[in-house]
Amino acid sequence: MQIEIHPREHAAVAVITGSVDGLTAETLLETLQGYVDAGHIQLVADLHQVEYTSSAGLRALLATVKQARQRGGDLRLANINPVVLRVLELSGFTTIMKCYDDVDGALGSFLA
Repeated sequence: MQIEIHPREHAAVAVITGSVDGLTAETLLETLQGYVDAGHIQLVADLHQVEYTSSAGLRALLATVKQARQRGGDLRLANINPVVLRVLELSGFTTIMKCYDDVDGALGSFLA
């Protein structure tokens, strides 16, 4: 798994590539939460290159969204690979987290 964070005007985009599982979820959690700890509380996770996520990956996303929301921000998901979207739907995460078809829609939602 790889994570690239690209700061934008109103939020940062975290482009995640590969599989998020028990071996990589801690890295994802540390990276995203470190960014939130640094004061960047509005994040968009671009998931179009994530081919798989386990429950460990879901926990990392949930922990980050909770942390961001406690600070007045949010973590929004965008451009979700259909396989990963199915996992998010089955686990109920699509009712907890805001999901968008594309990154621009997710970024624009912070301005609304």
